Amino acid sequence: MTTFLILLVAAAMLATLGVLLAGVVGLARGVDPARSNVLMRWRVVLQAAALGLFLLLLALVGR
Repeated sequence: MTTFLILLVAAAMLATLGVLLAGVVGLARGVDPARSNVLMRWRVVLQAAALGLFLLLLALVGR
């Protein structure tokens, strides 16, 4: 179970990084500000998920 949570945390962190980079690149190119805004909202959701999974992992390991 711990290994699975570690993989989920890593995946959530990589997804957060990917969405962050896509949003920054889109904003720098000036393609569509609305798209960058949606990407930044997704970044916040993914970041919250990564933190929640990390806290769950800490709670399970701390037993």
